[in-house]
Amino acid sequence: MRERWWGGSGRRVPELAVEGDPAVPADEALVLDGVGDVPPIVEAFAAGRPVVVRASSPEEVRAALARPEVAAVVVPEERRELLELDLTELTYG
Repeated sequence: MRERWWGGSGRRVPELAVEGDPAVPADEALVLDGVGDVPPIVEAFAAGRPVVVRASSPEEVRAALARPEVAAVVVPEERRELLELDLTELTYG
């Protein structure tokens, strides 16, 4: 399982999880439905606050994980298959 830093906390969390997974404590984070609005992402990151992005497609997962400020991406329970994505293949072809 690949992990990322959880904001400025010094902890690491899974980079991709099902929404509601306790390993990704979303109540501590800025939770967004996408990465289209960059300023709040940059502000949260600069403040040490974790950023979590919801995604429901491979493209949304790839776009969110392309942002270094994003601590984790969460997917809906009904899209659990997204946890099995080959992120290297998705990113580099």
